[in-house]
Amino acid sequence: MSRLLVVDDEANIRLLYSEELIDEGYEVVTAGTITEATEKLQAGVFDLAILDIKLKNESGIEFLQQLVKERHDMPVILCSAFSCYKDDFSAWLADGYVVKSGDLTELKQEIARVLAKKAAKASK
Repeated sequence: MSRLLVVDDEANIRLLYSEELIDEGYEVVTAGTITEATEKLQAGVFDLAILDIKLKNESGIEFLQQLVKERHDMPVILCSAFSCYKDDFSAWLADGYVVKSGDLTELKQEIARVLAKKAAKASK
């Protein structure tokens, strides 16, 4: 079972993602702030992080840069309500990018793709 960390400042999004992804067979841990996410990362191992870009007064992009440096083996999918970030070079550090939607089909497909790629890399 893959363990996912969902980082989003909106409680309803965290709940939706958690419920939907648990139904898909994932273990899901959520965080509402970068500080909370950092604490959860220090307390356990995750197979993938799903990260919102705009977190109230915090930058998901800056956190992404930190994750790439410190946890280069953990893939990150950016999930934002704004598609314009796809053109931001810093966003290219992520392993995937999904525009937020009430329909999580695209997110679920991206999670499966990124985890499969990670597994293929690990088996080499």
